[in-house]
Amino acid sequence: MTDLAKQRLRIAMSALSGAIPHDLRRPPLGWTGVRAWEAEHVLELPQPYRTFVAEISNGTREGPSSPHGLLPLGHLPESWQRWEAECWLSPEPFDGTALRKPAVPFPLKEEWQWEYDYYDHDQHSPILHGIYQHGSILLGSNRGREFWILIVTGPQRGRVWWLGDGCAAPYADAGEEAEPEVDFVSWLQDWQADRGWWSQDLEDLD
Repeated sequence: MTDLAKQRLRIAMSALSGAIPHDLRRPPLGWTGVRAWEAEHVLELPQPYRTFVAEISNGTREGPSSPHGLLPLGHLPESWQRWEAECWLSPEPFDGTALRKPAVPFPLKEEWQWEYDYYDHDQHSPILHGIYQHGSILLGSNRGREFWILIVTGPQRGRVWWLGDGCAAPYADAGEEAEPEVDFVSWLQDWQADRGWWSQDLEDLD
């Protein structure tokens, strides 16, 4: 790791530590646990998530000021297995019990709204299934049918994406020069403080 990368990691870890109150933290997984998970899945997790899980907190608990919990490494929300997408256009239904493959590259580089685009089953269904099964780990969910993922393999590695009915989109519109490690820090700060755009969406539904 270069000196610049080390400096960026220190800044990110300071921000992450400050974003999570101690009473909401789960025990860190430790480096032995992180490396064991990586060996099992044949990949190395992106920073700063990797160090965060190993040294600070392997997921978070929900609290009065933080209604969303961060999932422990490799865990899936209960809603994942029973999720039924309203805009799932593939003729092959979504299988929440299927083995996920984080080492296979995530297939997208930019937002895709398949419910509005022309959808060809032969061409697009493998991509759609890959979005949900390949190249990522689950970070959290809201409203039971929307999920946040961290991309761990492929060109979007290190970035946070949102999966909703009929759409997959990056959390932030990051340019080519933006550092992907900032993405996870920004997302987690907003997620823990419940101040992201998803909160406004929930209010609109009330």
